[in-house]
Amino acid sequence: MSALLRLCGAVEHDPAIDVWFSASADALRGFALPWFEQMRACGADVRELMHDGCPVACVEDAPFGYLNAFTAHVNVGFFYGASLDDPAHLLEGTGKRMRHVKLRWGQEVNEAALRALIRAAYHDIRLRLGSSP
Repeated sequence: MSALLRLCGAVEHDPAIDVWFSASADALRGFALPWFEQMRACGADVRELMHDGCPVACVEDAPFGYLNAFTAHVNVGFFYGASLDDPAHLLEGTGKRMRHVKLRWGQEVNEAALRALIRAAYHDIRLRLGSSP
């Protein structure tokens, strides 16, 4: 297994993330908030930080998920998404490791499948860190 990406500065609750979600000019960020809350709720060991302008969820200092809002969609991303089981075929991207799920206003979201991906990403990073899920 290759070396893990590590990010410095992850904390239990980063106030900068609350500021990011409350940006009044960007309603899509509010649309994405429940999915970051799902990441936060994965376990007591979840930490968070802003990285490259996006909210990121970590275990220790190893990231497993992020959110980003664009003009017409939100990405719910996974740092090691290429290795996740995705029976609902939600994941997009062709990178070596990262994948994302694109959410758009007015399009139905397979909520159960997205929740399962978030949980799987959390369990995956715990395994990569040598922790039992």
